[in-house]
Amino acid sequence: MWALDAHCHIWALERGDYGWLDRSNPAFGPIAQDFGVQDLTTRLDQAQIARAIVVQAAPTQAETRWLLEQARGNARIAGIVGWADLTQPDIGATLRALAADPVLRGIRPMLQDISPDDWLLTAPYGGWVQAMQDNDLRFDALVLPQHLDTLLRFCTRHPDLPVVIDHAAKPALSARRDDPRHGLWRDGMMRLARDTGACCKLSGLLTELAPADLPQARDILFPVMDDLLDWFGPARLIWGSDWPVLRLAGSYAGWHALCAQWLAQLPKWECAQITGQNAARFYGVQP
Repeated sequence: MWALDAHCHIWALERGDYGWLDRSNPAFGPIAQDFGVQDLTTRLDQAQIARAIVVQAAPTQAETRWLLEQARGNARIAGIVGWADLTQPDIGATLRALAADPVLRGIRPMLQDISPDDWLLTAPYGGWVQAMQDNDLRFDALVLPQHLDTLLRFCTRHPDLPVVIDHAAKPALSARRDDPRHGLWRDGMMRLARDTGACCKLSGLLTELAPADLPQARDILFPVMDDLLDWFGPARLIWGSDWPVLRLAGSYAGWHALCAQWLAQLPKWECAQITGQNAARFYGVQP
């Protein structure tokens, strides 16, 4: 049994704050429906995974409070990564109020959707990092290759704030070989692994493939995973599903099986680290 799925979502569309999820776009068809705790639990049971970290999908405090309500009394949800407006002068009080619920384990601004690329260094209100640390919160970095230089500078300035890079910073897996994002990704991830204590999530990679490349997912993704293992080591890689966004490219069972094939090359203790122990340590939860 794997201990933790460190990255998944639940949502109720009638809540109305999932601006990125365009129900009129046929491409979103596989995820344009409600997904609740029971749906998640079913996937965990089928894959024999004990618990999950549920991550925000809307940039609102209302959704964060809704997630905390959904998690209340449910032992299968190990923690919540929520959202807060880091630009507000009262961010310290906001984080303190949200963290009063011990299920809240981290905060994630949706950096991939925010301009400019150096927003993380220039826009948030001063003192928010200290407030994160004072309230024992972690930082999920939802970034793209062009954000990695900024993230490196941020992590260097704040070495005591636990940071995890969501979805391995979404490498441009199906882009042309001369796409500049390839170089930005490799250089940025290597430097973050070498020069900071940031962790990296093995999640969200399948949906970075073009549909035509999905039949070759193993051949494309295994070398990427090998590089991430080489750079970050087994103690700083964290497995997650990114379900139900995963449904845009495949099934929970399929992603789990693909990753199990890759993990089979590793010693059992390294597999245990990547599939739960690292996430439990990073988020401060019981595996």
